[in-house]
Amino acid sequence: MPKTPPKYCGATVHESRLSNGMKVLVAERHSDPVVAVMVWYGVGGRHERPEEAGVSHFLEHMMFKGTDTLGKGAIDLETTVLGGSNNAFTTPDHTAYWFEFASDRWERALDLEADRMQSLALDPEEFASEKQVVLEELSMGLDDPWRALSEKVSTALFGRHPYAHPVIGYRDTLIPMTPADMRAHYERFYRPGNATLVIAGDVDPKRAIEAAEERFGKIADPEPSVADERRPPPAPDFSGLMRIETTWDDQASRLIMAWPGGVFGSDDDFVLDVVVTVLTSGKLARLYRRAVVNEGLATSVSANNDARQSAGGFWIYAEAVQGVAPATLEAVIDEEVARLRTELVNDDELTRAKKLLHASEAFESETITDVAETLGEYATDLEWKDALRVSERRNAVTAEMVRETCARLLSPGRRIIGWSLPEAAAIEPQPA
Repeated sequence: MPKTPPKYCGATVHESRLSNGMKVLVAERHSDPVVAVMVWYGVGGRHERPEEAGVSHFLEHMMFKGTDTLGKGAIDLETTVLGGSNNAFTTPDHTAYWFEFASDRWERALDLEADRMQSLALDPEEFASEKQVVLEELSMGLDDPWRALSEKVSTALFGRHPYAHPVIGYRDTLIPMTPADMRAHYERFYRPGNATLVIAGDVDPKRAIEAAEERFGKIADPEPSVADERRPPPAPDFSGLMRIETTWDDQASRLIMAWPGGVFGSDDDFVLDVVVTVLTSGKLARLYRRAVVNEGLATSVSANNDARQSAGGFWIYAEAVQGVAPATLEAVIDEEVARLRTELVNDDELTRAKKLLHASEAFESETITDVAETLGEYATDLEWKDALRVSERRNAVTAEMVRETCARLLSPGRRIIGWSLPEAAAIEPQPA
């Protein structure tokens, strides 16, 4: 008997490959008359050479600026006329494009995606115009004190690893970039063998796979060697304590602490998600309750487990209440992280953290585009079936695992401490 296809968030998931090797996932869910179509490319900021930093994100912009058959703005115009929506995003590990249409017209998304996979125009005038848009986006980011500090911390954390470079790139790499440079990047990575197509929603799976073959199956895939370029490089070898201090023209004192973390889909990834929740998610979270509510040291505090394909980071962000010494806030954070390294979280905290993470996951899979996004991310960065085990693996996290992981990864002597201070302020050196 044929195996019953697995289910994910109420969708029956069918897996296939086109005649040219392109991966296809069809997530069949008929709860709403809507279909999401996503194309994921296994290329992001970490695949770029140093001199082309930012090309993946810039190319994402240009994918909406016309093909050999579709003029400037035609993709957005047609999407609007058909009552749909579209967007795209670039990360260090991948680039993804999505459309959402009513289920009686969704196949048009396949036409548009197949067309721009093989015949992107890269018109020089459009290229020059969009470059200014990207440069303005870069400038706006540099005017954000949190982003400016986080980029310095990230550069220190990842060192020579490609993750050290911001996805948007730098002025020094973007300004000299040419259409020919982008064309070479596009032809190297935007191919069926480096792509995953996800079709999710109110579709017949047999017809969906046939429609995908009709549009994409004829696209040649001449360079299988790109798989070697996609192989994650080794995680950076980071050890020691590093301090970074910058200034900003306001009265806020902003702190970032960052440790090397776990890779996407690892046990460490799931444990650190729980740690984030225990520390900073909601008014009952340890660090939020102590630093913000009880002691009034910080106006805000948050944490982030940034697990990626070949390395990761665990980040804590805090903004001190005006007049609070940076060392005081820093010491409180150190004490709370030290508790996680040496004590077991109690059952109530662990249960609460898992419930909050489960609720967040449920919220993030409400729409069919959310379902397509999760399946596409796992298919591109790991294996799509790993998405089916997220709840199981999270529920398997124990208090002992939290303590062991924090003791191993969140060492006080293996991190970056970055402060952005008012221009007149300075920090007294703290003991390691």
